[in-house]
Amino acid sequence: MTTHEVFNQVPPLIGHDVADDPALLDGIFREGGGWAAEAVHELGRLAGTEQAREWGRLANEHPPVLRTHDRYGRRIDEVEFHPAWHELMRVAVGHGLHARAWTERSGAHVARAAKFYVWRVDAGHGCPISMTYAAVPALRHAPELARRYEPLLTSDTYDFGLRTPADKRGILAGMSMTEKQGGSDVRANTTRAVPQPDGTYLLTGHKWFTSAPMCDVFLVLAQAPEGLTCFLLPRVLPDGTRNAIRLQRLKDKLGNHSNASAEVEYEEAVAWRVGDEGRGVRTIIEMVNMTRLDCVVGAAAGMREGLIQAAHHAAHRQAFGRYLIDQPLMRNVLADLAVESEAATVLMLRLAGATDRGETAFKRLGLAVSKYWVCKRWPAHAAEALECLGGNGYVEDSGMPRLFRESPLNGIWEGSGNVSALDVLRAMVKEPETVETFFDEVGLASGADARLDAAVREVKDSLADVATIELRARRIVERLALVLQGSLLVRHGHPAVADAFCASRLDGDWGRAFGTLPAGVDFAAIVERARPKIG
Repeated sequence: MTTHEVFNQVPPLIGHDVADDPALLDGIFREGGGWAAEAVHELGRLAGTEQAREWGRLANEHPPVLRTHDRYGRRIDEVEFHPAWHELMRVAVGHGLHARAWTERSGAHVARAAKFYVWRVDAGHGCPISMTYAAVPALRHAPELARRYEPLLTSDTYDFGLRTPADKRGILAGMSMTEKQGGSDVRANTTRAVPQPDGTYLLTGHKWFTSAPMCDVFLVLAQAPEGLTCFLLPRVLPDGTRNAIRLQRLKDKLGNHSNASAEVEYEEAVAWRVGDEGRGVRTIIEMVNMTRLDCVVGAAAGMREGLIQAAHHAAHRQAFGRYLIDQPLMRNVLADLAVESEAATVLMLRLAGATDRGETAFKRLGLAVSKYWVCKRWPAHAAEALECLGGNGYVEDSGMPRLFRESPLNGIWEGSGNVSALDVLRAMVKEPETVETFFDEVGLASGADARLDAAVREVKDSLADVATIELRARRIVERLALVLQGSLLVRHGHPAVADAFCASRLDGDWGRAFGTLPAGVDFAAIVERARPKIG
């Protein structure tokens, strides 16, 4: 005898094309990556399969394990991963989500950002993928090293294992900057770099966060005789011996469980200088800026994932005699989540396009502003999307708790909120041309919406009070981000989305939580764009 019948349950969100996203597709054509549309769809269809989702689940439920010694007591400093992790990495590298964009045609960074955005079945494995992408421009400060390693970094082959890079078909790059006493203040680093007669350096010190310690090479900051300097540090030396890199422990993190983040010690580890002595921050900042771009892309991707999960649930779940998606208040919540998601997507594609076109001045300010704001918005967005599923969303099986745990990371990685906000002020003071270029971009929508025009005037006026500008940095950066998003949506977005954004985010006809859009919004048009199409 059965005790209950299962009904009014939502079917799994499986079998859809994750790339079936109007804001994404319009954007990749507009920004010059349209030639890769079919490849983006191919990866999007794979991301929507049950197999890919299972890889993401397994990689997180079976996190990496540190093996410091073998059975005989010899140090091995290895990290062991579940097979699902390797499948995720194989797909990511095979589809060029790592460094291939540096070798491809115009629009390659837009195409790569779109792929990174749709392959969102697991955030953790995106870390080594992102750092490998970001390592190339920094490594080019050492042309001989770039000649040797760049072909391996851009290879489409995922070749896991501890071997000499020259003997591998493809390699991955990590980053090691942060130390326990300095945190974001990397100039306080104490790791020493002693030059050797053969041109190498011996590094001794401790790093508090080494991202993805199983990578083949790392960009590392250390104090050389002339000051803080950037170095390339391989795990295996050219003669096949292991470098003196000791993994102390893996971090027990809030989220990002599939990815290994380690504390390491260098005991006269051999490294090669990248860039001039004393110019380490300026050298590695190129890597940092590219990973900051991926923070924006990843946050936009996370918002889209939360949105479609919420919309899918609401389309199939009934309460009080109607489907949730047909109930006015839920439509308001879903539309508000959709507006936030589309604003993030159009912005991340604009930044990727700026990378392709070498728009250095615009990207300098635009990226710092976007890193602050889009990453700040994701946790609130994830929490609201989870709540749309009610108690079901709080259960691990739904996948929403994992999404929620991931959401704070991008705001912390590569500079938390205050670091990003102060970086914006620094750029405005030291590189005033970035301010002019930023407002030139925003001004392309001038006259199209009075609410946007008023917001632009307001933020320009706010810059005049220099005495309190640092105290107000977060508010200033927030408004800069909103006028940039508003400008892009007014020019390129769906009219209903642009109108809702300007009414709420710019004109203030909005509450304090998602789901407080004004009554005049075209809810039907916005929500329909958000619904994933299965089959």
